[in-house]
Amino acid sequence: MSNTKNTEESQDSQESQDSREGQDSQRARTSRTPRKRTAPRKRPENDSDTTESATTESAPERKKPKPMQVLRQAREQLAELTGMEAESVSSFEQTSEGWALEVEVLELERVPDTMSLMASYQVELDPDGDLTGYRRVRRYERGRADGRK
Repeated sequence: MSNTKNTEESQDSQESQDSREGQDSQRARTSRTPRKRTAPRKRPENDSDTTESATTESAPERKKPKPMQVLRQAREQLAELTGMEAESVSSFEQTSEGWALEVEVLELERVPDTMSLMASYQVELDPDGDLTGYRRVRRYERGRADGRK
């Protein structure tokens, strides 16, 4: 019986020790230094003036993209749509509707390389440089001279 009494006493002492440790850690968490509070912001006296200027400032004017940006975007967008990388751009001009390009693409790689099939795509972009349409205008072997007149 003395053994059971000892184990009960040790369990009680262990439980009381655990509860004290829990209380100590809780006190440590709650006794942190409080955060510094900042003073509330003062509102401007005339709210109507600030809302008008804020709306005009928050809507920046759209910048016209530079030609090189448009060219890079066109190549990336065409590659994403067709799954083929553009090898070169043979024509690039600004039109009344935006931009027009002619892009040379490797469609089918063959050995020797001069027998690979190439294609010219006419690509149309809006004034911001976003692709609005494309179509293949011709297909040819890489090693052939241009037969167009």
